[in-house]
Amino acid sequence: MSTALARIRLQVMWNRLIAVVEEQAQTMIRTAFSTTVREAGDLSAGIFTLDGRMLAQAVTGTPGHVNSMSESVGHFLRKFPAPTMRPGDHYITNDPWLGTGHLHDLTVVTPAFHGGRLVALFANTAHVIDIGGLGMGPEGRSVFEEGLYIPIVKCFDAGQPNETFFDFLRAGSRLPVELEGDVYSLTACNEAGARRLGAMFDEFRLGTLDELADFIFTSSRRATAAEIARLPRGTYRAEIFSDGYDEEVRLAAAMTIGEGDISVDFAGTSGLSPRGINVPPAYCRAYAAFGIKVVVAPEIPNNWASLAPLRMVIPEGSILNAPRPYAVSVRHVIGQLLPDLMMGCLFQAVPERVAAEGSSCLWNPPLRGGGAISGGARGNRPALPDFEVITFNSGGTGARPARDGLDGTAFPSGVRTMPVEATENVAPVVFWRKELRPDSGGAGRMRGGLGQVMEIGTKGDQEFACNAVFDRVAHAPRGRAGGGAGAAGVVALSDGTLLRAKGFQIIPEGQRLVLKLPGGGGFGDPARRAPEAVARDVRDGVVSAAMARALYRVHLDAAGAVDAEATARLRGEA
Repeated sequence: MSTALARIRLQVMWNRLIAVVEEQAQTMIRTAFSTTVREAGDLSAGIFTLDGRMLAQAVTGTPGHVNSMSESVGHFLRKFPAPTMRPGDHYITNDPWLGTGHLHDLTVVTPAFHGGRLVALFANTAHVIDIGGLGMGPEGRSVFEEGLYIPIVKCFDAGQPNETFFDFLRAGSRLPVELEGDVYSLTACNEAGARRLGAMFDEFRLGTLDELADFIFTSSRRATAAEIARLPRGTYRAEIFSDGYDEEVRLAAAMTIGEGDISVDFAGTSGLSPRGINVPPAYCRAYAAFGIKVVVAPEIPNNWASLAPLRMVIPEGSILNAPRPYAVSVRHVIGQLLPDLMMGCLFQAVPERVAAEGSSCLWNPPLRGGGAISGGARGNRPALPDFEVITFNSGGTGARPARDGLDGTAFPSGVRTMPVEATENVAPVVFWRKELRPDSGGAGRMRGGLGQVMEIGTKGDQEFACNAVFDRVAHAPRGRAGGGAGAAGVVALSDGTLLRAKGFQIIPEGQRLVLKLPGGGGFGDPARRAPEAVARDVRDGVVSAAMARALYRVHLDAAGAVDAEATARLRGEA
């Protein structure tokens, strides 16, 4: 076979491998018990070499999961070396420092055999709704309070369930059926990948993945280095602020772009928190690498080699380098700000490729009710059946140099917004409002994406609890290149009483939880936005006529059309 044909064949097999892991992920979505997986897609799936290097990842999934999971398989192999693995074995952990950052993420690794030989490893991660303990929230003082801690163990041994493991698992959760079902889903997901890989081996008459792995890694490393080489050399600095828990958190970065690699030093970042907003280092590396990659090399598939040129220096004692056993349950609140921090550095190098800041961290209210909360019972009977549920929602993304931001869209996590019907179907909650939030997108030549307004209660407006895990309330998403900030978030009761952005709080009987999600920052001078685009925004109800006049300097007539003469005067063009 000629060299050119051989390379085409290898490229076809690479694409097939990506299809294999995507089917792996879709199997999990179809079989998952938790709404976080089947509705929101909060998961990852991938295939690894026998020495633990990620070959390919599914398109479906989150950067925080897949990029930190890329480090996880090596930890599994240190405890269970590849030669000891047998068909039907499945290994599991939710260790935040060996997995993907907090106890609510289960990571499963499974060996794949073909013709009696071990040929690859499949791994996946899924966010489950309940793992016991305090539940998903920032209140914990250590990881031991946050839930059931699972070391790397076998959950299935040669195809047989480890019943002792499952006894502990069920006993440690408020939702034992869902949690056990999710473990079976994760193992089924890896088995689906292994079956598809076997079919691929037969079709292409493969004995190992060695040649394909070498092609993938060599091509990815070379292509990533070439993209980095196109950037202007130098060191670029940026900072961003989180609301934190009891005080604001500063995230600082100095990014150095070399000839074929990029290093980031997080010196100057705030220290560790006494609450569960700390970030394990693998999760920091995951989202920082993603923030760089979407700007520098977005078209190169994600794998070990495409991530290798991106290096992180995370000081000890930093909130981004939490040691065991610091509380880390809502590490995503801080971690999902890191892509905006990376873009703050890259904006100085390639401003035409970088978006404004967005709402970034998800607004996922963990809700709880029934006899499980203080005061949630009347006499000896709870006012509501016990429930524990999380619903995934997002604010607006930042505007891009040539496009408006996206409304109510998860970036950087990439998860889907959960339909309200899916949540109402599994818990006695009612979503009275879920709509776009007018005037929340930052003004600019390109407008920031809109946040949302949500009003949540229970059936009969009974008392319930929210373990608030929100950010961008005190620090709104900033615009770039003269664009305005997006609207800050708001957490309140339906009577207007403001609630804390983080922490366990009771929603009293007769009240509802009102969430106003942040909007994305704008990009460019608002006075340079096309007047017709402003008029369209006003007609669509996403920008008010008053804001059109005050921020965009566009005057509309009674019919909602642009008054060209008045607009020219407002803009100083007359």
